[in-house]
Amino acid sequence: MTEVIDEQDTADRATVGLLTRRVALGLAIGLAASAGYVGIRQIGRDQDSPPPGAGPSPTSTVSSPDEAAEGVRRATVGGAVLQAMADAVDNGDRAGFLAVVDPRSNAFRDEARVVYNNLRDLPLAVFRMRYVSDDPGAIEPDRLQALGVTEAWLAQVEVTWQLQGFDAKPARAILPVTMVTRGTTTYAASFSERFVSGQRRPIWAMGELHLVEGDHSLVVSLHETADLDAYANLVDQAVDSVTEVWGRKWRRKAVLFLPAKQVQMEQLLGAQANTYGQIAAVTMAELDQPTPNAPVRMVANPKLFGELGRQGRRIVLTHETTHIASNATASPVPLWLAEGFADYVAFTAVDVNTDSAAAELFKAVRAGKGPKSLPSPEAFAAASADLAVAYESSWLACRLIAETEGQAKLVQFYRAVHASKSQDGLAKAFKDVLGTTEQEFVQDWQRYLERLAGG
Repeated sequence: MTEVIDEQDTADRATVGLLTRRVALGLAIGLAASAGYVGIRQIGRDQDSPPPGAGPSPTSTVSSPDEAAEGVRRATVGGAVLQAMADAVDNGDRAGFLAVVDPRSNAFRDEARVVYNNLRDLPLAVFRMRYVSDDPGAIEPDRLQALGVTEAWLAQVEVTWQLQGFDAKPARAILPVTMVTRGTTTYAASFSERFVSGQRRPIWAMGELHLVEGDHSLVVSLHETADLDAYANLVDQAVDSVTEVWGRKWRRKAVLFLPAKQVQMEQLLGAQANTYGQIAAVTMAELDQPTPNAPVRMVANPKLFGELGRQGRRIVLTHETTHIASNATASPVPLWLAEGFADYVAFTAVDVNTDSAAAELFKAVRAGKGPKSLPSPEAFAAASADLAVAYESSWLACRLIAETEGQAKLVQFYRAVHASKSQDGLAKAFKDVLGTTEQEFVQDWQRYLERLAGG
C-alpha cells in the first residue's frame, strides 16, 4: 500500500534524498568490505563450547600450580556471584540481586538497581551469565585503593538473553565485571570497568530503560521523553509494509533501540566515537558473529532521527525492517542488493519524488559521471564520499527489476541470491530468475538512469 507524503511532511521531501540514504546494514554487523564483525571474536562460542550457565571455564593460560589454583578459585567464587544474579533476575528477587553487589561501591549499587529493573521490565525468556576468563592484573593500584580491598580482578562474562516473542535465538555479549573480595565474601563491583575497542554494550546496562510493546514491535528507549507509542506505531506499520512485499514467512516482529545520544548508539554497536555521524539508523545482530535467525535490532541515531518528520522516520524504519525480514545480517547478498531492496520496499510504502530521492545520483549522471558498475561494498562505508550515490543507484537498480519483471520477480531474485551457497549465486540468479547477465543488466540500468536523470 502506497502512502503519499502530505503537506505537513514537506520537510521530509528535502531530507529523504539525504538522511534516508544514510541508513546502514553492514556497517554495524560486518558485511561491508569484509571487515568482520566488531565483537570480541576470541571469546565467541562454537558448537563445542559449553552452553550459558554451564559453570566457570577460565581461559587464561597459567604458569604454575599455585596460579592455576588461584584461577580456579576466582572462577568458582566469581561464577557463584554471576549465578546468583541470573537466578535473582529469573525469580524477581531484587534483594538477592543486590546482595552480591559490593556494599561499598555506592555508584555501582545505584547502577545495579537500574540494571535489575531493566532486566525485569524486558520480556525475557532467557537470561544467563557465564564466567569466561579473568585478569587479576587489570585493576590499577589507584583503583584497588579506591575500592578499599586487597583483592580485585576483572572478569570477562558472557551474558545471553532472549526476548520472548521477538528472538529465535538468544542475544549474546561480553561484559567486563569487576570482582572484589571483602573478608571471605566476593562481590561484583562494576559492569563497565574496561570495555575494549569493538566491544558492544548491552542496552540494559547503559541506563534506565523505557519500553513500549506494539502489535509487532518492541521499542526500547534510553530517551525518557521520546514518544514511544508513536515509534511503536511506525514500526508496526513498517512490519505490515514489509510483509506486503516480502510475504508472511518471517517472524513479523521488530525491535527498535532508541539511544538518547549518538555516543550511546556507537557504544551499542561497539563502534568508535563519531563513526555514525552520517547514519540515521542501522540494523545490528546482537551476537559476536552474525548467524541465521540471530536476534536483530534496529538502532536509531537520535540526532539524525530527530531531524526527520514522521514519514521520514517511517521510511527509515521500513528500510531497516526489510533487513530484519530478509535476514540480511547473515546473508550472502551483495550490499547493493540488500540496501537497494530495503529502499525499494520503503519507497513502496511511502511514495517519494524520484528526483528528490535520487538527487546526488542524477547530478552525477548529468555530469557524465554516472556509475560504471553496481556499487561495491566499500561505497557503503560510513565515511564514503559515494554513500548517497551508492544507496540511490542500488534503489533504482531494484526498482528497475520490479518495473520490468514485476515485484514478485524482484523478491524471487533476492531470495535466490540469499539462498545461494556458491560464489556464483548472483550470476546464477541473474540468469535463472531474470534471464539476463549482470553485464547486460548494468547496461539496461545505466540507460534507465540516463532516462530518469534526463527527465
